[in-house]
Amino acid sequence: MRRLAVGLLVLSALAGCPRKDVRAPEPAPPPSPAAEASAAQAPGAILFFSADVRGYLGPCGCSENMRGGIARAAFQVREARQGALPVLFVDGGDSLFGEPHLKPEQVPQEERKARALAEAYRDMGLAVRAVGELDDTRGAGFRQSLGLPELASGAVKVLPAGARKVGLVSASASAGLVQGAARARAAGATFVVGLFRGTLAEAQRAVSSSAAGVDLVIATHTASEFDGEQNTLTRDAVPVVAMQSKGRSLLRVDLTYGPTPGPFTQQRTAEDSEREVTSLDRRLALMDAEINRPGIDPQLKALKQDKRTELAARRQALLTAPLTPTGDGDGFAVRFVPLESTLPSDPQVQAVVNAYDADVGKMNLEWARAHGQDCPAPAQGQAAFVGSAACAECHAETLPVWEGSKHHQAWKTLEDVGKQFHLNCTGCHVTGWQQPGGVCRLDKVAGRENVGCESCHGPGSLHVEDPSPTNVIAQPGQAVCVTCHNPENSPHFDFATYLPKVLGPGHGTARGVKQ
Repeated sequence: MRRLAVGLLVLSALAGCPRKDVRAPEPAPPPSPAAEASAAQAPGAILFFSADVRGYLGPCGCSENMRGGIARAAFQVREARQGALPVLFVDGGDSLFGEPHLKPEQVPQEERKARALAEAYRDMGLAVRAVGELDDTRGAGFRQSLGLPELASGAVKVLPAGARKVGLVSASASAGLVQGAARARAAGATFVVGLFRGTLAEAQRAVSSSAAGVDLVIATHTASEFDGEQNTLTRDAVPVVAMQSKGRSLLRVDLTYGPTPGPFTQQRTAEDSEREVTSLDRRLALMDAEINRPGIDPQLKALKQDKRTELAARRQALLTAPLTPTGDGDGFAVRFVPLESTLPSDPQVQAVVNAYDADVGKMNLEWARAHGQDCPAPAQGQAAFVGSAACAECHAETLPVWEGSKHHQAWKTLEDVGKQFHLNCTGCHVTGWQQPGGVCRLDKVAGRENVGCESCHGPGSLHVEDPSPTNVIAQPGQAVCVTCHNPENSPHFDFATYLPKVLGPGHGTARGVKQ
């Protein structure tokens, strides 16, 4: 995307007006008559679906081998289009934003991110996207200004897909699926997908209560931020799918057509192939846990990473291999495509992500300077943050332990990738972020960088004045750690394994005892 100067971006954000997209979608060159005729008679099609992306352009990068990234998704779609079959990309909604309400300081970043996602979708040739509640976090007007092809709740869209037509139904109840499927089939659709605005369990109930009339249902909603951790496919009469949230996987549906149109039957991939994919999934999960183990030898880690890359490539080949039709009728097969860190990224969409990264930190910093407010003072009698240097005055023997830990390098890890002013990252890399007496402004982080003593032990002003184990968190438990080491940022976190890496003589172990 050809960007306006950062200053214009900032002025637009500060003015509170939605910035118009700076580049209109570039129309693709019209296909030749011969190509159109060939596509219209194609003996199958490939459908890609995303859903519940929640405003994620990519993973945070806090752990090794994190899945996700819109640029990786774009590569999968573009690569499939190199083949002979038509390809449709559909989004199920709840993709533009990650939460229903934003604080004022979040608005510039989140609107900029939504525009980047919209541009990526256009580059991917988005056919249509359902509208979810999270898409309206900044209002329907902002959503519509993005210019994406939308499917409102209760609406139906029928799209050509080679020699057949595909129907898409947006619904939030069983009756909506039934009515929408009937309308789609009346318009010529022979394969109908329900984009169900609900959880996996709700979608299962919706299709079990009646003859829904759809061939496949995608549950596009999760009950909470951390509910969408797994890809799930039910083997019911009407299969129901739930994708891993936050853009970590795509759903691929391969359609194969027989000599004459007829009801679609679910086609399972070859049994030996399914077994191998399942086995590779397990091996990759175990290898990820080993690679992310604190203190792993660097050479061993490199060897395991090479092996993991090989396993991921083998699984990817199985998941994207063309399917052989079984029987003479119409069939479909459902496969998840995890967007592994070792998969390629589409250069055009990666450029969109890079432009966002370059812009947003400057926007956030400028917003903080113009509108930021300091954190409120602690209530009377409550402790305030004093900084790790104050702690070191009495706990000098523990300072080297902290300095040797990754906690001491937390801010630098953001600086190394240019994300020190990204609001999604700051809270877990600064001490006392958004807490009374702590840091509430990006332009006033100095002196509070890194995961300091008070990140785990709590604000220390009362303890400095009157050293006592009762006015500080003497032994922080797992509940403190998982505020940052959560399933998203630290999916392999194990309290018993990680804890020893931040302990040492005079800091959780007896003096003179090496950890």
